[in-house]
Parts: sequence; C-alpha cells; structure tokens
Amino acid sequence: MNNQIDYVSEINRLKKEKNAVILAHYYQRSEVQDIADYLGDSLALSRIAAETDADIIVFCGVHFMAETAKILSPDKMVLLPVKEAGCPMAEMVTDLRLKKYKEENPDVKVVCYVNSTAKVKALSDVCVTSSNSEKVISHYKGEKLLYVPDKNLGTYLKEKFELDMDVWKGFCCIHNDVTNEEVLKAKKMHPNAQFIVHPECQLDIVKMADYVGSTKGLLEYVKNSDCQEFIVGTEKGIIHQMELSCPGKKFYLLTENLACYDMKLTTLRDVYYALLNEETKIEVEESIRHKALKSLEKMFEYTDR
Repeated sequence: MNNQIDYVSEINRLKKEKNAVILAHYYQRSEVQDIADYLGDSLALSRIAAETDADIIVFCGVHFMAETAKILSPDKMVLLPVKEAGCPMAEMVTDLRLKKYKEENPDVKVVCYVNSTAKVKALSDVCVTSSNSEKVISHYKGEKLLYVPDKNLGTYLKEKFELDMDVWKGFCCIHNDVTNEEVLKAKKMHPNAQFIVHPECQLDIVKMADYVGSTKGLLEYVKNSDCQEFIVGTEKGIIHQMELSCPGKKFYLLTENLACYDMKLTTLRDVYYALLNEETKIEVEESIRHKALKSLEKMFEYTDR
C-alpha cells in the first residue's frame, strides 16, 4: 500500500496543514531538491532558517545543517528526515579535543567551518561557510588563528591570505579523494571545458581549476560564463541545478566518486514520514545553543558589512 502513496502531493498537503517549510541542500537527490521550498548551500539555508515564519523546518541535508537551523530558530520544530545522515568531516573535530587545544593556546581565535557540531561551534569565535570564508577571515589578518575542521579549505585560506593559522586535519571524504590524474584525464576528454572546483578539494587540485567556489558560487559561475562546457569538481547533486539553470550547456562530473552517501540518504518517503509523524526532531541544549549562536551571529555580522 505504501508504494502507492503520492509522496509529492502528500508532502505539499502536510506542509500547508502544518505551516512547514522544506529546505534542501544542493547535494540532495534531484527529486528531493525539486520538492524543496528553498534550495541552497550552507550559508543560504542558514539565513533562511533564521528568517522563516514557518512553524516547522524540514531540513533535507545532514545533521550539522539541521542543528544549525535549530541554533538559529530555537522556537521552531526542526526535523531531519533521516537522523542518521551525518557528516564524517564534522566528526573529525570533537569539543573535547578543541577545548584541550584552546587551553594550551589561550590566545588563539578559533575559526569554525559550519560543517561542525553545535558543541564545536560553541567553542569557536566565528563560523564560516565556503561561500563567505574569504570575506570573514579577512577580518582576522594579523591574529593567531586555528581553523577547524577542514584542512583543505583551511590551507587554501591560509595560503591566499598569508595567515598565521593552524589548520585542523579534518577533510571531506568525497572532495579530498580527487586526484590529479582524474583532473588531467577529464581535461583531455573535454578540452573545451572549464574545470570548476570546490575548495574542500586538496590544494594542488584547486590550483588546477579555472574557478574555485562554494556550491552556490559554482552554480552562479556557470550561469554567467560564456563557456558552454564544464568539468564539475564537487558533489554530483549540484549538476541537477546547473542543467536546469543552463539548458544547452554541458556538464561533466569529474568522477563518479563525487557522491556523498549521507546526502543521498534522504528520500521523498523520508520527507513525508518526517512531516507526518514529527519524530525526527533535532534538539540543542540551550547552554550550547547560546554559545554557538554567537559564533554564527559574528559570521553574519562580517558577511553583511
């Protein structure tokens, strides 16, 4: 019987009944992207979560994203359709290890990639996303910094801005595995294509790119570029939006390995049952939420200048 449910219609019905809004990251399955009220990268979705007047936020993403929504909107119900959807990189820095580092380095400011837990954000001075990291971190030139948890984006920023910054050793399992050989092979196969890449890739890969940017940045770049072909060096989910936004242009995924298991866990069925049963709620302890909020608000302060 369940396989006869029209999930799209039922999701839309429940949204209206419950005053719910669906947020989805660009790396979600195409059909999940298509039913979202708002689609975006981490920065865009965090802003929407902070500003929505909906009673329920259904976050189609991974745990740290839904947690961030709850930090910004404590009075809203935040549902993560698949509570097991996590981010390995976010788990590569723990609050206990970060606290120990801070005790040993009391003068260091902690810059925290938003791909992190609420407990880690609570110990940080400011958050960044891949969209705004350059703008935010430019305010900290001349200070002693620690960047957590992504070593690749951190190293990219450290070199670009000549920062006095320690970099944690975390990484995105998907982006970190991209190889020079894969890039060279793709460029040989598609000689007229530009190579665009996410800064979560390793620095030698980033230096081979025609454009480096967040998922939103990559999408805007292909929209505005005169080039007609692109080799895409980030998670495959973004290609759905690129193809919708740029009919006639061609997009080649650098490697089929660019697929995030956790981002692909959420299905329409999961979204439906999350709305129906309201059982996959995300909660953040108030003392942690309050401290984590400060690091996010500092990010918005610098971004909005």
